[in-house]
Amino acid sequence: MILYGFSISPFVKKVLAFASEKGVTLEQVPVAPNTDNPGFLQSSPFRKIPSFSDGEFNISDSSAIVAYLEAKFPQPALIPAAPAERARAIWFDEFADTIVGPVLGKVFFNRVVAPVFLGQSGDEAVAAATARDEVPRLFDYLEGVIADNGFLVGDALTLADIAVTSNLINFAHANVTVDPAVHPTLARYTAAMCARPSFATILAAEKAMLAPAG
Repeated sequence: MILYGFSISPFVKKVLAFASEKGVTLEQVPVAPNTDNPGFLQSSPFRKIPSFSDGEFNISDSSAIVAYLEAKFPQPALIPAAPAERARAIWFDEFADTIVGPVLGKVFFNRVVAPVFLGQSGDEAVAAATARDEVPRLFDYLEGVIADNGFLVGDALTLADIAVTSNLINFAHANVTVDPAVHPTLARYTAAMCARPSFATILAAEKAMLAPAG
């Protein structure tokens, strides 16, 4: 099974951590959306990352990929079977992708993607305004929905935690960290999730990738 894309993308990170939590090994082929890799183009005709190939089966979009992995490798279950818990796990995946993602994008592009990967000056005014005006509402929401057991849904790790944490890691890469004085529950949650082997390995590689040269 092949996964196309760089883990620095929160969507790629989500799939890698999801697979790791299931004990599934994926062959990662690091490609950017503009890459003319034949396998990538076959699995992602619209150049969307991540994309995925398992023999003759090809698909793109992180949510579609994790749904496939969940069906093929049902244990441990990361998408709950109980109707309410399943719906909430899907909600948090959607929340991470379509509500958090656009906010993260404005910070991450200007502070990381533009200067580190494109050699361009990011718009710090946009990044700073987004961090000041838009991020707190997201963090406030998460502060209030993390359960006492340290998870977002049920009593064990689910797709919800993986999707949200993948975005929180990228916020940290862009110097937007959770202040434990303001969001103590979210700060503990973030630390606990980042300490899991599935995320710790990815995080270490990304920190090395983003470290200043020399």
